[in-house]
Amino acid sequence: MAFDLEAEVRDLAARRDINDALCRYMRGQDRLDPVLHRSAFHDDAWVDCGLMNGTADEFVAFAQGFLADIESSQHIIGQVQLSVNGDKASGEVYFYAYHRIAEDGMPKDLIVAGRYIDEYACRNGDWRIVRRKELIDWARTDPAADAFLRENDLPRGGRRGADFGQTRAWPA
Repeated sequence: MAFDLEAEVRDLAARRDINDALCRYMRGQDRLDPVLHRSAFHDDAWVDCGLMNGTADEFVAFAQGFLADIESSQHIIGQVQLSVNGDKASGEVYFYAYHRIAEDGMPKDLIVAGRYIDEYACRNGDWRIVRRKELIDWARTDPAADAFLRENDLPRGGRRGADFGQTRAWPA
């Protein structure tokens, strides 16, 4: 069987572009950037995250509101298994998500781990999510234990455009 360099390059480019959509999704959530968050989806996308299911616009509005009510979050992508077939692809994406919440007035750490079962499409050269179902494999809530952060003056991540990664406000 002959090696098809052009097909190999198309497959690699698809995987790169799908990964970029996955990263925009996660960053948009954590930085409370709804435009970036929404850019991971095609206009007709459908999302079921368990707490709600609906269009991409409905999901982004829900997730941005949910995450805005907590102190902070960090979503991390784990292994990604993709199957690319022309202008369509499917995938399973492992994730690990940390959330600083308040429960009965006390700070708590909510950690959720699971998977996204996705369908993707390339339209006009742009790979994005068209279907997403979130599955939770495990979760736990623990009392916050971050004396290290309280005792040290360390730079912290920001939201709504105030994060250093967005401002890049380097010293002169």
